[in-house]
Amino acid sequence: MQTDASYSVYALQDALDRRFAEHHANTDEYRRQFQSAQPFPHLVIDDFLPEQIAQHLVDTFPGPDSPIWAQQPTEDQRNKLATTDEGKIPALQRYVLFSLNSGAFLRFLEQATGIGALIADTKLVGGGLHQIKRGGKLAVHIDYSHHPQNRLFRRLNLLLYLNPAWQDEYGGCLELWDRSISACQKAIVPRFNRAALFATSDTSYHGHPEPLRTPEHVTRKSLSLYYFTKEPPAGRENVEHNTLFKSRPGDRFNLGNFVVRSAASGLFRDLTPPLVYRGIRKLWNRRFTGK
Repeated sequence: MQTDASYSVYALQDALDRRFAEHHANTDEYRRQFQSAQPFPHLVIDDFLPEQIAQHLVDTFPGPDSPIWAQQPTEDQRNKLATTDEGKIPALQRYVLFSLNSGAFLRFLEQATGIGALIADTKLVGGGLHQIKRGGKLAVHIDYSHHPQNRLFRRLNLLLYLNPAWQDEYGGCLELWDRSISACQKAIVPRFNRAALFATSDTSYHGHPEPLRTPEHVTRKSLSLYYFTKEPPAGRENVEHNTLFKSRPGDRFNLGNFVVRSAASGLFRDLTPPLVYRGIRKLWNRRFTGK
């Protein structure tokens, strides 16, 4: 496969099919690792895509000054850029996203995790392309419980990192925290062509809460995809919540964070007339989640 804009879609698909077949061959081991991982089920897969494709994803990844990005407005997501608009996503990134939402890939995820009847989010609500600039962070949080449009249950996150020559001193690790948010149990370096797959629940606290220490020209790049099921997992109550950010031990109090977190937790919903609350939430989602 060529690495410029003239690559053959047939060669691209053939390369992806061969790599995904290799992953399929390892599903028993993947499932063992996923289901036994702590502090909650997760799996790390290196060399996830053919290297040439992954490198081309990096080469064509939009820079932070591109007009495609929406910057997240809160301190909990400082300097985080995201886009879910398919029409603005470059062709190769879009093709890979489509492949990772395909029926064949869903079957791989079902076998690798033991979670059946997975449904892809083809609208990329909250997913798509992400990029975080120097000084940026993503505070420890759990993700929203239900898809905001179809009410499906969120079950899995897949993050594909596109960061060549990533240095440990840059920080930016994906941190997995225990349910009491007392300690980080696992730190996953966002290395080039590394995929992190983890189960989402009301105790799957994660983030990269330490500000990035990258050079000015280096950003933390990733593709993000989320997967859902019609029914909740066994033993999980059908209680809906937004993305909920939490403080770590020793974090300083921030008034802005407190206000936003209170709104997300439902406190403002309970104190605001329903019609007003729905209007505010609709405007917020349209601006910052692409829906």
